[in-house]
Amino acid sequence: MGAGLGGMSAAYELRDQLGKNHEITLFGVGDVFGFTPSNPWLAVGWRKFEDITVPVAEHVSKKNIDYRGDGITQIDADHKRVTTGDGTALEYDYLLICTGPKLAFDEVPGLGPTGFTQSVCTTPHAAEAWTEYQKFVGNPGPIVIGAVQGASCYGPAYEFAMILDADLRRRKIRDKVPMTFVTAEPYIGHLGLGGVGDSKSLMESELRQRHIKWYENAKVTEVREGEMDVQQFDLKGNATDAHTVPFKFAMLLPAFKGVDAVAAVEGLNNPRGFVIVDKHQRSPKYPSIFAAGVCVAIPPVEVTPVPTGAPKTGFMIESMVTTIVKNIKAELEGKPADYEGTWNAVCLADMGDTGAAFVALPQIPPRNVTWTKIGKWVHVAKIGFEKYFLYKMRHGTSEPIYEKYILSLLGIERLKDHK
Repeated sequence: MGAGLGGMSAAYELRDQLGKNHEITLFGVGDVFGFTPSNPWLAVGWRKFEDITVPVAEHVSKKNIDYRGDGITQIDADHKRVTTGDGTALEYDYLLICTGPKLAFDEVPGLGPTGFTQSVCTTPHAAEAWTEYQKFVGNPGPIVIGAVQGASCYGPAYEFAMILDADLRRRKIRDKVPMTFVTAEPYIGHLGLGGVGDSKSLMESELRQRHIKWYENAKVTEVREGEMDVQQFDLKGNATDAHTVPFKFAMLLPAFKGVDAVAAVEGLNNPRGFVIVDKHQRSPKYPSIFAAGVCVAIPPVEVTPVPTGAPKTGFMIESMVTTIVKNIKAELEGKPADYEGTWNAVCLADMGDTGAAFVALPQIPPRNVTWTKIGKWVHVAKIGFEKYFLYKMRHGTSEPIYEKYILSLLGIERLKDHK
C-alpha cells in the first residue's frame, strides 16, 4: 500500500527474495512514481517532470508485480481484507503499509497549494510550485520558506531556501528578493533531531552568508494572500514576538498525519494516525500488517516548545523495507521472524552550489555517530543518488542503494558497525 520510495522498493525486494510463486500487488494513487528528493529542483525548473518520474505499471509488470493506481480506501484488519478505490474487495496474507503521510495543510488557515503557499512534498505539488515561481521571477518580491508547527521534515525546507537563493543569483535578481526562513525548530539546524553535530552553527552560518533572515521557535498561525502571521516563543513555551511577514512567493512544509484509510483502523495507530510497529516493523495488534517509512509512528527525539516531529529519511526507509522483507521470507520458511531494522538518519541536502550531509546513527540518542558536513561533494552526491535510484525504479533492482552508494560516500563502510 503506497507506491513511493518505500512501496516500490518493497515490491521489488519482495519479488527478488520470495521468487515467482507469490502474488504481489502494489497500490498507489495515479500512474507515476515521483522521486521526492528531487522535488526542490523541479520547483525551480532545474528538472522537468519527466526527468524524475517513472510510469509504475510499465516497469513493475516486468517483475510480475500487479499495479493498481486507484489506491486503497478501507482496511479490514480483522478479516485481512482491503477495499480499493473502485470498490473491489481483496484479501491479503500480508499487508505492507508504505503510504507516506497525509499532508495536514488544514491545520493552518491558508496553508498549502489550495491556499496561498506552495509545497515540495509531492511531485505534482513541486510542478505547481514551478508554475508559480515562473510568474514570481517576472515580478519578484519577498520570499518566505520554512516548516510549520508539528512538521517532521526540515531538510527540504533548508534545501529549498538555499536552492532558491542560488537560482535567484543565477537570474541576477537576488537583490530584489528579501528572504525569510520560518521554522518550528527551537533553533536553526535542530532538524527534528535535537541537532546533528555542528548543524546549528553551520546552518546559521549558511543562512547569514546568503542574507536569509530567520524566525525560529515559531508557529505560523494564519496565511493570507501576500502575508502570514508568525508567533515566536521562548524556550519555556511563552509567546514572545509576533510578526506579520509579507511574501510574493512562499513554500511552507506542513505537519504530517496518517492517511485516512490507515488512520481509521482501530488499534493500529497512534493519535496522529501513524502506524505503531515493534522492532521487527510489525503491528503488535495485527501480525499480518507491517509498515515502513513516513507512515510509521516514531516519537519525537525531544520535547520542544513548539511541536516538532522526527524525520524518516530514505536511509531509514530502506532499512525498514529490508527488515520487513526478511521477516516475511523467514516466516514463510518456518523460521523466526526476528530481523530488526536500524533507525538511522542520513540526509543529503542540496544547496544549489554546495550541499550539507547530516548523519545521526542511531536517530534516537545516545548516538554512535553524529555529524554535519558541508561541501560541493554533497551536491554531486545527491545528483548521483537521484540517477541511481531512478535506475533502480526503472530496472527493478533490489540493491540497497544507501548501503552501496551513500554510506561509501560518507566514509561509513558498513551500517552494522554503527548499530
